[in-house]
Amino acid sequence: MKILRRLPLAALVFPLIVPGLLASCGAEAPAPEEATANKGPATSDTAAVEPSLQALSPAALIEDERNTIDIVKRTKLSVVYVTNIQLVRDMFFRTEEAVPRGSGSGFVWDRSGHIVTNAHVIDEGDIFNITLPDQQQRRARLVGKEPNKDIAVLKVEGDLSGLSPLRVGSSRALEVGQKVVAIGNPFGFDHTVTTGIVSALGRSIKGFGGLTIRDMIQTDASINPGNSGGPLLNSAGELVGMNTVIISPSGASSGIGFAVPVDVINKIVPQIIEHGRVIRPGLGVSLLSDEYARRLRIEGVVLFEVPAGSAAYQAGLRGISRDRAGRLALGDVIKSIDGTRVRSYDDFYNTLDNYKIGDTVALTVERDGRERRVSVTLMRLD
Repeated sequence: MKILRRLPLAALVFPLIVPGLLASCGAEAPAPEEATANKGPATSDTAAVEPSLQALSPAALIEDERNTIDIVKRTKLSVVYVTNIQLVRDMFFRTEEAVPRGSGSGFVWDRSGHIVTNAHVIDEGDIFNITLPDQQQRRARLVGKEPNKDIAVLKVEGDLSGLSPLRVGSSRALEVGQKVVAIGNPFGFDHTVTTGIVSALGRSIKGFGGLTIRDMIQTDASINPGNSGGPLLNSAGELVGMNTVIISPSGASSGIGFAVPVDVINKIVPQIIEHGRVIRPGLGVSLLSDEYARRLRIEGVVLFEVPAGSAAYQAGLRGISRDRAGRLALGDVIKSIDGTRVRSYDDFYNTLDNYKIGDTVALTVERDGRERRVSVTLMRLD
């Protein structure tokens, strides 16, 4: 059974390679007599072998190798190691202890020192340390996060030397089969580089916030625990995604990884930097949870409360109310938005994610078994 796993680094210890293990993977060791016979000056045969053992010159590298090396060199100061520390208070002794919560990767967004990573990498953390490729450390503070997209922004405090922003590309033009490069800190091995291709586009994966993240990039570039928050780059060295999730029965790379597309990141990060959170459009209403809606065997989004004065209220939408006997009575149930079927809050959230504040949407709503269409102007959700 495939298991969906996110990529924060756990405390892992690996054994060293057992001496002699490699011998079983190659040619047999020579017999003692042969070993003795081989001692002495090199023969003409051994001299003929020596040139083949010399390192290849840069000119001998194939084009793809030169491209990968160039990407790695140009992004060396753009990928960092993120450590998340939680402060745990002992109520009995009235002391506070710093406990490692997790770690992962991140990348430099701008010259102001903003670092982008996954929301699950910094979850429940109080102190965040950024380790640069040269092993220098910087302290960072949390600017804001959007768990539903698994995106978080940190800001390095003080010295910004050694940080270089990545070039931001576009995920809209990606094609299946296109080369990608993943850089991160799997299992704590800093600045690890793997290559692969875009295996598929438009994948929908349940995210850290509990909602589906749509249009995810699937890649076979090897990514493992600790790669979370690291960049996925195209052959031009441009950011096209952020490595976030793997599917693996063992917890290690199985060649099925997923990255949040850069077009989503480029929409979310500037808002977090400016406002500390994402400013979303909405109806200005509260909704009944999907769990209760399913108990009532309702397919759609049930309006729980519609505040008076809101655009939804002015459009005639109503939430749950009580009749004269004190019994709860359902109001409107949203069935679709501009023709897009809405079966749950997940559908509702992701459909409205395609709109802006001030846009007008046509809702199909049901009340007392009858459907009608209502136009509502989307408002800013505070």
